[in-house]
Amino acid sequence: MTRFRTGLAALLLSAQAAMAQQSDLTIALQLEPPHLDPTSAAAGAIDSVLYSNVFEGLTKFTETGAIVAGLAKSWEISEDGKRYVFHLHDGVTFHDDTTMDAEDVKFTLDRARGEDSLNAQKALFAGIAEVTVIDPLTVQVDLAEPDGNFLFNMAWGDAVIVAPESIGEIQKTPVGTGPFAFERWVGGDRIELARNPAYWGAAPALEHVTFRFISDPTAAFAAMMAQDIDAFAGFPAPENLPMFEADTRFQVLVGSTEGETILAMNNQNGPLADVKVREAVAHAIDRQAIIDGAMFGQGTPIGTHFAPHNPDYVDLTGLSDYDPAKSKALLAEAGYPEGFSTTLKLPPPSYARRGGEIVAAQLRAVGIETEITNLEWAQWLEEVFRGKDFGLTIVSHTEPFDIGIYARPDYYFQYQNAAFQALMAELSATSDPAKRSEMLKQAQTMIAEDYVNVYLFQLAFPTVADVRLEGLWQNQPTQATDLTKVRWKE
Repeated sequence: MTRFRTGLAALLLSAQAAMAQQSDLTIALQLEPPHLDPTSAAAGAIDSVLYSNVFEGLTKFTETGAIVAGLAKSWEISEDGKRYVFHLHDGVTFHDDTTMDAEDVKFTLDRARGEDSLNAQKALFAGIAEVTVIDPLTVQVDLAEPDGNFLFNMAWGDAVIVAPESIGEIQKTPVGTGPFAFERWVGGDRIELARNPAYWGAAPALEHVTFRFISDPTAAFAAMMAQDIDAFAGFPAPENLPMFEADTRFQVLVGSTEGETILAMNNQNGPLADVKVREAVAHAIDRQAIIDGAMFGQGTPIGTHFAPHNPDYVDLTGLSDYDPAKSKALLAEAGYPEGFSTTLKLPPPSYARRGGEIVAAQLRAVGIETEITNLEWAQWLEEVFRGKDFGLTIVSHTEPFDIGIYARPDYYFQYQNAAFQALMAELSATSDPAKRSEMLKQAQTMIAEDYVNVYLFQLAFPTVADVRLEGLWQNQPTQATDLTKVRWKE
């Protein structure tokens, strides 16, 4: 009997240990953050570790790209759209046990918009005229002009709430209000987080999280196959994904990012100034062939400059479907029955270099010859982005919600449309969600019908994970590895 009880006790202890292990997670990323302050650097790798996990803002992004309440449980907007009154959750504390209140919100916003601000997205705060503390749980933000994007701006990682008590060491020891607290950073290897027992919201299922940094795609494949890591967010070797899909130990999640990948056209350059020519170029391109050939099948076709995971996205791919015969007919109508020649200047990423070769072949088939030039990023920025010395180029625009660039006639593709500029100005001054949604749909349609650029695909975000994990973000409406709802299946 004693032997039986001893054996049973050992089994119970073993089972308890196994259950305890299931509350830990080791997840890998390709890029390590340069430091740990999301409010003073442009590196998205910081948000990849800390957004929603360690730091929180007044509002936050969901996986769909929608904006929901964060540290602010509710808010009121004045009729003129210039005053926002935020009501904060009660009982919120930072990881150092100090209270988070309206003074911290004021400190954060004033610091971000100050003259000496190092915030990489300082423009998000430029419209703030004054921040006023009404009481510990109420803060008033007055804008110089109405800004319908203000709640969106407050969801960025650059707008997370920080405290004056901990700001001095934030780059090495981040102190936030999130469900996980910073525990340890081993440079060149990992960052460890631990569940915050005093978290004001719903407690996460995970007790301990380790972020590993593995930059080499071959090493990433080996670590995942050996199950040295539980998941890899943004897996860097898409050619290996079929092997994981065929292995019952793993699941492969392929989501979308904010990276609209486009064949950009210089709208003021020779034949490309003619909308019929731009439409001809669009119909000459087989998006799927580029996705398959350059991205190993990873990518979502798009027909306008907007992320498919955004609730206001409109599928306009049919306006520029692959139709070489129509392309040739349009070229003839525009006065180029024999086609024409232009430049195709390509930056370093493989989507551009690999995709450029495919694009050149597709254009050649309808009579458009391209002179390909491979440029390093510094050259591309100088010649294409700043100098506007190009006909065609391929680039991915990874900034969230950036359709407003089409209202800037001096932007590198030089689209000049007063009606679009007026629409964007009206959008900025509008707070009503239904009206904003309709305007965004109009904006998407307008640039698609003007064939400003050829909209190729949304960059994919592949995640490889243990098949027993659930709750991982599939899409990337912002650069984040939100672990607040991640758990091991029982």
